Amino acid sequence: MRHFLKETDLSHAETAAVFAEAAALKAKRGHGTSAALAGQSWGLMFFKKSTRTRVSFQVGVHELSGQPVMLNADDLQISRGETVADTARVLSRYLHGMVIRCHEHSLLEDFAAAGTMPVVNALSDFLHPCQFMTDMFTLGERFAPGQPSQYAASLKGKKIAFLGDTACNMANSFILGGAALGAEISLAGPAGYEPTAEIRAQLKKDGLKESFTFSTDPAAAVKGADMVYTDVWVSMGMEAEKAERLKLMQPYQVNAKLMSLAKPRAYFMHCLPAHPGEEVSAEVLESKQSIIFDQAENRLHVQKAILAHLAASRI
Repeated sequence: MRHFLKETDLSHAETAAVFAEAAALKAKRGHGTSAALAGQSWGLMFFKKSTRTRVSFQVGVHELSGQPVMLNADDLQISRGETVADTARVLSRYLHGMVIRCHEHSLLEDFAAAGTMPVVNALSDFLHPCQFMTDMFTLGERFAPGQPSQYAASLKGKKIAFLGDTACNMANSFILGGAALGAEISLAGPAGYEPTAEIRAQLKKDGLKESFTFSTDPAAAVKGADMVYTDVWVSMGMEAEKAERLKLMQPYQVNAKLMSLAKPRAYFMHCLPAHPGEEVSAEVLESKQSIIFDQAENRLHVQKAILAHLAASRI
């Protein structure tokens, strides 16, 4: 049984194949349908609020000829104490796959271990692999235009700067996925928000070297970057820390001055939602270097390709 809980659950060759399939699905959208999930029902279980993830997965399952089954965790018995294992075993009798957006990454692992269907990580507090795959696909469209089979390979050696809270799930995904794809990940954030022992342990577990760098100097991180990335400074569940975080993160705002240190044709990316004036200036968000809405659209295509890959591997 194949799952997609972290970036390294797909080999480099599989990532390349998923990118190629995503490009094909993107090109074909509106011109016929895929039968990749025909006759299947996939559950979408959400413990966190969502716009892009919820809609893109729901539409994606439908466009693969499957039936999306929306499951609000607060409406399920799991919210009243039913174990993850029992929930997984029961839902496996009804569904063909499960997409889960949650807090604890261990919930995903426990669900996958107990169930008998593919599980996809739609975000945990530790990793956001679908977003990372989408981001890399979006860059591949630019680094290897017209060559979807080379999107993954085109990322090798590219410098990606990540600014702000470099202990967050999105930073972790760049550290892990970047190591797998051979990208140079340069992180910058305030002391106390550096990459954690948990992500270092995951690299070791997956047999990958620590190829990232961390600094408290945003200018050094961005210098010569092919792409500059940031995420919200106050994630869901961290509202009590807002005032402190906003103060500490201010020097790491991505603005025009900072972007000027990257390569002349560097791209700006953000997984959204964005807060103009906090982690990024409105000027950068609306600039020609910003490709945030291409990212948002590509969530649909890449996630469809991941679902189709998992469904095919189950046969």
